[in-house]
Amino acid sequence: MMHDLLLGFGLVAVIEGLVLALAPLRFEDILKAMGELSRDQRRFLGVAVVALGVVLVWASKTMA
Repeated sequence: MMHDLLLGFGLVAVIEGLVLALAPLRFEDILKAMGELSRDQRRFLGVAVVALGVVLVWASKTMA
């Protein structure tokens, strides 16, 4: 289980790093757009991303 957790954090770090390295100006635009959302919209977006992540982890474990 610890292996999976470290793998997950590592993959998130790689993706976040790629966004910052390859498209820093686009990242600033995304941050501005996020700032324009209401608190409830940001919360819903966060819950939706968490749910998607859970489904993807479940699917990867099911296929393995």
